[in-house]
Amino acid sequence: MALDGIVIANITAELSDKLTGARISKIAQPEADELLLTIKSASGQYRLLLSASASLPMIYLTKTNKSSPMTAPNFCMLLRKHIANGRILRVWQPGLERIIHFEIEHYNEMGDLCRKDLIIELMGKHSNLIFCDDTGTIIDSIKHVGSMTSSVREVLPGRPYFIAVTQPKCDPLATSAEEFRAAVFSKPMPLAKAIYTSYTGISPLISEELCFRANIESAQSANSFDELAQVHLYHMFELMMEDVKGKNFSPFIIYEENIPIEFSSLPLTMYGEDTRHPFDSPSEMLEQYYAMKNTVTRIRQKSSDLRRIATTALERCRKKYELQLKQLADTEKREKYRIYGELIHTYGYGVEPGAKSFEALNYYTNEMITVPLDATLTAQENAQKYFDKYGKLKRTYEALSELTKETKAEIDHLESVCTLMDMALSEEDLVQVKEELTDAGYIRRHYTGKKVKITSRPFHYISPDGYDLYVGKNNYQNDELTFRFASGGDWWFHAKGVPGSHVILKTNGQMPPDTAFEDAARLAAWYSQSRGAQKVEIDYVEKKHVKKPNGAKPGFVVYYTNYSMVIDCDISRLRLAAD
Repeated sequence: MALDGIVIANITAELSDKLTGARISKIAQPEADELLLTIKSASGQYRLLLSASASLPMIYLTKTNKSSPMTAPNFCMLLRKHIANGRILRVWQPGLERIIHFEIEHYNEMGDLCRKDLIIELMGKHSNLIFCDDTGTIIDSIKHVGSMTSSVREVLPGRPYFIAVTQPKCDPLATSAEEFRAAVFSKPMPLAKAIYTSYTGISPLISEELCFRANIESAQSANSFDELAQVHLYHMFELMMEDVKGKNFSPFIIYEENIPIEFSSLPLTMYGEDTRHPFDSPSEMLEQYYAMKNTVTRIRQKSSDLRRIATTALERCRKKYELQLKQLADTEKREKYRIYGELIHTYGYGVEPGAKSFEALNYYTNEMITVPLDATLTAQENAQKYFDKYGKLKRTYEALSELTKETKAEIDHLESVCTLMDMALSEEDLVQVKEELTDAGYIRRHYTGKKVKITSRPFHYISPDGYDLYVGKNNYQNDELTFRFASGGDWWFHAKGVPGSHVILKTNGQMPPDTAFEDAARLAAWYSQSRGAQKVEIDYVEKKHVKKPNGAKPGFVVYYTNYSMVIDCDISRLRLAAD
């Protein structure tokens, strides 16, 4: 989600508390639309990241430093000239706008005390960093916006600064019951939309949460509610705004399948508590959220080429397999041609020359059948023609039987590659996937004289019972875990009938409790194509009973005696080891 006015209020409160009275020590511009300020205060040193990125605007305190270009950009040089060693007087947010002002006091070249205003606007593609003097006149901005770009407001040196108003909205911190009812409940649109289009800084997420707290249907038209519902919703809205005014914030991230999907500075009761991860500060929340989002985005971008190669090959194999099955179905009539030939041999002496068919007893079924004949051929030639057709179809059947097995194995292999590719958490995890596709012939190998360095390792989880559980991230790791790492008495787990990881439960010569088996099964369910399903069937067996056929694809195994269980995909009780 994007930063809303409530999260901005939370971060503003933190920055005001920590940075008021502090001095700006260093100013850097690591990216074209990003600033990194090093600020020193009596309580210590802070780094403040301000990004006006159109896709990912953000502001938070961080401990991470970033490298800067050798030559500082013009905007960075301008800030260094004016506010280097300046003192932050105030950090404030106008209303609940997605805007933060930094009032800074500094001395100019003449030794006079001056004030400047550094403003960050966190508004998606309209995000900007604007530097103004004490009269509100723009000195410069990190992005220039002329009249050709925007008809609402120019952001250029010498222009007056003001907040652009594209649609009239009310201030949620200074609203009344009458104003709320007039603004929201008069609109012929879904209630949640009516809320966030009426009030500044209220996001669709907060609107949905507000409706959930009031136990009101958010999709129902706003102008259809009675007076009792209107009063109740305003009461919930007022309580929420009281928390904002009183700075009663509780920053946290909502996770779904270990991926961050939402963050908020107010409790989101519409999500279960087990999906929330709380933080001590909004800066920690935003830094972790964006770091994890960036990781997921970067890995998806890095894997896009590999995914395209794998999916293209998979589609080609599926089409080939479908054609082979169709051709295989056509060979089913081969036995009919053999029987025709044999019946002609048996009864052909009685067939008149030039006959187009004759009836004979099929001694395989004791039924009378009609055998078609070519009138231009003799009985012996007709029989030979049917035997030739039978021989051709028999050879086709034998060849296609092997080809369909090979094609199906190739499809299963590629499906497993696509499934396991989703589990990559770093670029190192993709190296083995690329190597697997290269070894399989889907990618041309370029010989550079250097051996590919493999640093990716299987996932290592520890159960609450203290048992070690290992999960392969790709097919090479699956083979490594099952046939080199695991001992004969260890237990092997895999989701039944779908691509997924091999999971090894290390026993160390002991018999694990049922809970350890269930934990291993949940891992096998989670790291499979069935991730997200409510129930997944898992096969498990002692490792000594798992075999790999000669010439089988990576990750492919067979087993003939196994146990099964049906389990969910919840692995929240397991701890990921730090090795």
